[in-house]
Amino acid sequence: MEIILRGKTDTIPGDFPERGEKAPDFSVLDLDGKSVTLNDYKGQVVLLNVFPDIETGVCSTQTGRFNQLASELEDVKIASISTNTKEEQSNWCVGKQVEMDMLHDPQRSFGKAYGILVKNADKLGRSVFVIDRDGELVYKEVLQDMSNEPDYDKATAAARQAASQIA
Repeated sequence: MEIILRGKTDTIPGDFPERGEKAPDFSVLDLDGKSVTLNDYKGQVVLLNVFPDIETGVCSTQTGRFNQLASELEDVKIASISTNTKEEQSNWCVGKQVEMDMLHDPQRSFGKAYGILVKNADKLGRSVFVIDRDGELVYKEVLQDMSNEPDYDKATAAARQAASQIA
């Protein structure tokens, strides 16, 4: 799939998991250097906020918005994922009350599993995935133009809907 990142055309594999399928597993690191996998969220509704680079305006805005939503969404865990380093993500967190998990993908496990690793930039494509308590993908948005923000209303509606389902 062709995407636009910083005004240049690039590609992502585009072999995304589809709604209704089991979400692919992944292995990323949190800010403490601890490995985090999809299994760590088992039994929870999780919204995956995925962005190319926390040190850019749109990514910072997107992550800040999902951080705000993390305190407003009941029974939904938000995890933000990028290829940024632990230090870059930690620097973004300074002075903020972070209500979500901040995860980095040094081995590109998440990017490969979800088909969103940008070929030439070695970053993750801007996207949002919602996974229900059973590990099923119930929402997916992959943006073609990385300068655009995701549809927060649709993503949170999908997360609320999944959270309202009886566990």
